[in-house]
Amino acid sequence: MCFEALDRTLRDLMSVTNQHKIHQPFGGIVVVLGGDFRQILPVIPKRSRHDILTSAINLSHLWSFCKVLKLHTNMRLLMSFSNQDEGEMNRFANWILDVGNGNIGYVVGDESKIKISYDLLIITTDDPLSYLVDFAYLNLLQNMSDYRYFQSRTILAPTLESVEKVNDFVLTIFSGMEKEYEL
Repeated sequence: MCFEALDRTLRDLMSVTNQHKIHQPFGGIVVVLGGDFRQILPVIPKRSRHDILTSAINLSHLWSFCKVLKLHTNMRLLMSFSNQDEGEMNRFANWILDVGNGNIGYVVGDESKIKISYDLLIITTDDPLSYLVDFAYLNLLQNMSDYRYFQSRTILAPTLESVEKVNDFVLTIFSGMEKEYEL
């Protein structure tokens, strides 16, 4: 819906100087869209899953005018762990791409199930969440006021529920009064 609005606006604006532009997608302007369609869906508050999925650009009439370019190398992953074994990192990068492309796993109901390699699991502790946070944010309290410390670290989670659990756990580590802001 917002892509169609952008298309109409650009057609109107560009047709002021050239009437033929009214018939060209986005008024003849090259529009570059970036992102991973497997990960990023439009945000439509209080709408159903169907409404959200059908508002994606690949279901728009504009999609036929789009040229899709695909990236095949995870540069961030390869650059982040330059001191790691290159073969192991290539194997992991390819596994991540296969997961994203749907080449690994199977579907049960409306969920996808993926077998995760044993070496990626945290099984050596009674408190895996604490272990994960300590691993990703080593010396968190000593570095909590340095924004650069957080730029190179993150914990990815599959669901918002998992994100909330991680966030709630990390908040228990910090001392002091909690302050909540409402919009």
